Amino acid sequence: MSDHDNAGRILNLEEKVAYLERHVTAQDKVMLELSDLLARVRAELKMLRERAGDSGANGGAGRDEGGELRDERPPHY
Repeated sequence: MSDHDNAGRILNLEEKVAYLERHVTAQDKVMLELSDLLARVRAELKMLRERAGDSGANGGAGRDEGGELRDERPPHY
């Protein structure tokens, strides 16, 4: 192999490494964004579950005295 062939192969490998480094950096950024989004969704879900638990403890709309759902007509009737 000549020095020219080796230089071309090295250049090709350097380009691939640079591409992969950019790709990994982009993936890291997306993973951080998804992690933040997941934390917000979990917090919102916790809040909604607490609200649902509070309304369930207070009888909640559409429930009878025993906490069971009442048979009601859907709103479109």
